Amino acid sequence: MNRPPVSDAASAFRSGFVAVLGRPNVGKSTLVNRLVGRKVSITSDHPQTTRRRISGVVTREHDQIVLLDLPGFQKPFDSLTRRMQTTVNETLTEVDAALLMLNAAEPFGGGDRFIAAAVAAAQVPAVVALNKVDLVSRRSLAERLDEARALVPDTPLFAVSALKGDGLPDLLARLAEAMPVGPVYFPDGQTSDQPLEAIVGELVREQALRVTREEVPHAIAVEVESITERSDRELIEIEASVIVESDSQKAIVVGKAGAVVKEIGSAARREIERLLGVHVFIALRVKVRKRWRRDESYIDRML
Repeated sequence: MNRPPVSDAASAFRSGFVAVLGRPNVGKSTLVNRLVGRKVSITSDHPQTTRRRISGVVTREHDQIVLLDLPGFQKPFDSLTRRMQTTVNETLTEVDAALLMLNAAEPFGGGDRFIAAAVAAAQVPAVVALNKVDLVSRRSLAERLDEARALVPDTPLFAVSALKGDGLPDLLARLAEAMPVGPVYFPDGQTSDQPLEAIVGELVREQALRVTREEVPHAIAVEVESITERSDRELIEIEASVIVESDSQKAIVVGKAGAVVKEIGSAARREIERLLGVHVFIALRVKVRKRWRRDESYIDRML
């Protein structure tokens, strides 16, 4: 992350980068999207939904907070998950603060303790968000808050619901306080650092995860081959491929008479149109690339 020098005119402005950390499915992407005010990260109940570092930019009058939505901490078992965990480890050494997310609806475990220890070792200002408080009773919430204070003592703790927005204004204010004096990293109105091709690919993958459910989620990737803006009318044409690792997975994603891939394309088109504000035509294909999650050169292209 390049940090331009701070001018005198910007000396009253605070800005910085926050690593958003937690176990898979704790709600990191939902939180980032809610704080940013628009979708910058896809969401799913599946682990490994977030595969790359995604910046969500919150710009206000006196501060700019760049939230780095990261893959969930996990034990690497192939080239893809190894690369994902490396991204987490490296980011934690570069940021100005860390936001540790815990799940109020589940008991804390070894993964939470491991992440808390990693945050402590990084020696950066930390804040804890106990998420999904809307899913627990008051009694259970009180118990979880006590457990969270014991897990990460002497650390600001906020009970929040990323889904409903509860508690987020106070959390955002505390993160702003943790930012150093700094420049405006992103111009007003820019909410992410992702190129359009990456955003489109992620929106297609989000729908592929939703539609295929438990059958092939980890093996799915998306390649966006082209995005063309028509000159004769307001229409963007997209060509993309859903990548899987076997012929049996391809059959699932295609579906009978192409019904499944058609559903993925239709749902993704609606999300992309909502994002871009124009009509979209999307042509989806399904391709097999065997063992792509173990192919370092291919992962370089995808991530």
